[in-house]
Amino acid sequence: MIGVKLLDGTELADYVKERQAKQVRSLRQGAGVIPKLAIVQTTDDAVIDTYVRTKQRYGEDIQIDVDIHRPDPASAIQTIQELNSDASVHGIIVQLPVGEGLSVEEVVNAVAVEKDVDGLATGSMFTAATAQAIDWLLNGYNIELKGKKIGIVGNGRLVGAPLAKIWHDAGYTVQVFDEHTGDMAKSLRRCNVIVSAAGVPGLIRSDLIQAGAVVVDAATSAEHGKIVGDVAADARERTDLTITPEKGGVGPLTVVSLFDNVIRAARSGAQASSD
Repeated sequence: MIGVKLLDGTELADYVKERQAKQVRSLRQGAGVIPKLAIVQTTDDAVIDTYVRTKQRYGEDIQIDVDIHRPDPASAIQTIQELNSDASVHGIIVQLPVGEGLSVEEVVNAVAVEKDVDGLATGSMFTAATAQAIDWLLNGYNIELKGKKIGIVGNGRLVGAPLAKIWHDAGYTVQVFDEHTGDMAKSLRRCNVIVSAAGVPGLIRSDLIQAGAVVVDAATSAEHGKIVGDVAADARERTDLTITPEKGGVGPLTVVSLFDNVIRAARSGAQASSD
């Protein structure tokens, strides 16, 4: 579509991937460190399986070992504790959502902060991967955030909350919207930049977006067996927006950001063992 500028994370992800592969080779050959990520999956779901396979393939491409652990919900905490104690494991993520009867807070916070490469545990040493990916994406396309009104829709632990912190700390003007925000539509129309991670398909309609805005769809929901975002079809028909594509926007960089944290964790582990 003429006039539309797509924020495609695939090209940026490929660039960072080359750098990561070199870093992993250096760790393996120079320091004798084999970086390893452990994924703890407590639900049986086709969409989640797709995410996990994507991470496995990426790890194979850059020579990071990725182990999948599928404990029953009652054993999840014990599995995480065992991984915390395993020196060969540098990063641990809990694949969300968690199984029935489990507390997300409890399970996520069971991960040792030095291995919490998803950046979700209280006191984690790492930035949440998707939030970091969005920041990288906009920087990569030279989107200026200073002096802009930024709206973040959704205040979850994966995207909204950590991204708001990153940008608040950078001094940007950020407003976070959630289900408790009154008259979101009026306020959202004033935003030059909109990031949506609410997980509500069709939430971000064209009439909520001002002319020339930047729109990042960071949501993932399963609808009729298909993964969809928050941005409505009528918004995607516009030709005046800078917007992430339906596929290949934030997702590729989220995986890259996660593995950047794994590399950092492996380096830290190597330094700790050599001290």
